[in-house]
Amino acid sequence: MTITTTPPSSPARRARVPGRLRIRTMPGRIRALAVVGSLAVLVVVLVTTLTMQDARDGLRVIGHDAGPQVVATGDLYFALSDMDAQLADALLIGGDRGLADRRAAALRTYEQRRSEANRALLQGSRLAGADATEQRTAQEMLDALGRYERLAGQALQTDEQSNHAAGPPPAAVTALYRQATDLMKLDVLPKAYNLTLDNGTKVRRTYEAKRSAVLSGRIWVVLTGLLLIAVLLGVQWYFVRRFRRLVNPFLALATVGTLVLVVVSVALLSSEAGRLRTAKEDGFDSVLALSRARAISNSAHADEARYLLDPGRADTYEQVYLDKSQTILYVPAGNLDTYYAQLDQKIGGSDFLGFFGTEAHHVTLPGQQEALRKVLARYQKVQTNDRSIRQLATNGDRRGALSTKLNAGTGDFGDYDTALVALKDLHGRAFDKAISAGDHGLRGWNIILPGAAVLLIILILAGVRPRLSEYR
Repeated sequence: MTITTTPPSSPARRARVPGRLRIRTMPGRIRALAVVGSLAVLVVVLVTTLTMQDARDGLRVIGHDAGPQVVATGDLYFALSDMDAQLADALLIGGDRGLADRRAAALRTYEQRRSEANRALLQGSRLAGADATEQRTAQEMLDALGRYERLAGQALQTDEQSNHAAGPPPAAVTALYRQATDLMKLDVLPKAYNLTLDNGTKVRRTYEAKRSAVLSGRIWVVLTGLLLIAVLLGVQWYFVRRFRRLVNPFLALATVGTLVLVVVSVALLSSEAGRLRTAKEDGFDSVLALSRARAISNSAHADEARYLLDPGRADTYEQVYLDKSQTILYVPAGNLDTYYAQLDQKIGGSDFLGFFGTEAHHVTLPGQQEALRKVLARYQKVQTNDRSIRQLATNGDRRGALSTKLNAGTGDFGDYDTALVALKDLHGRAFDKAISAGDHGLRGWNIILPGAAVLLIILILAGVRPRLSEYR
């Protein structure tokens, strides 16, 4: 019987060598090094891609989704508050011929605010998307607003029929207005505020999660990048010792390319984290707080009209006015006289709380300090006018109180509102700029990263190919 044997060096013998043993050969080791380097490239690119996606998600929610929805509901809150304020002014003026133009202006503003409220509500509903809870809240607000408008219309019609002089209207009108303003304060405005709170919470949670993910991801990009550079340098060193080649140009290019990719990626991620912070803390937070301050200021201004319109609730409206004033700018005070005095002492510094206190303790933007100073000075003037209104009413000069209130509404309060809007818009521009810069910075990286991965892998393969060819 003839026995044939296969020489150890024959192709058939090599085909039967287990894969785990092939790495013991020089070609097998070179191929393994190429595979390790390629896998390290993919890890770096994957970590960088996921971290940049976290930044994109944060910018999308804060800048294009929940953030704008919060701003829209903040505008809604102001429009609703001002509707009720203008209604109170119109009813307070009544049929006084000398103030007919003022009444007409109040009714025009009422209609304007109603249109703004409807637009803001529709925008908020559209931004809510498929969120069933927010859609239901928006629908409930529409229903409640419809009931308010019916009551407001009845109050205006009854008031016109009475043709009363400027001052408190007849009891029937006051009763209808009480129903309307109670519906606004107890039903419509709380629903608007709930929309703001829900989306504000979404913004805050997204910001905290995504910014933390970007900062953590930046560390992982550095670590995986250093690992890839170590692998490439290790391959270079192996080739130097084994093949006496001083420099492998392709592997050197891959090393430099990796270093550039990691440095640029880390710098971009640091910028994106900073833009998220600017958009949230210097932009969104202040815009939301100042929008609330504006709406509450307007509601407090309306409480002056309610104070004159409804003497039966005068004490209640006076206390409500104090509460709202302390929400805007808090100084310790148990009554309005003390508040006026404390305000005059504190207004020049920053030793106060409330929305304006938060703003005064977080000055970060160019022009913010000067804009805030204008707001505070004009707020002080508004409070001075309020003191005059209440003193005139207490002394029995309700006509003088009404005249002061109406003049302040178109003068000092209007100036204060303009200054407040200017400060809010300053933060709004910072918000828009940060979001726009963040979006622009990430543009194209969904192509750059895969392209970089392909290029680095090609360079690695090109670097090991000449060494493999020596064993063919």
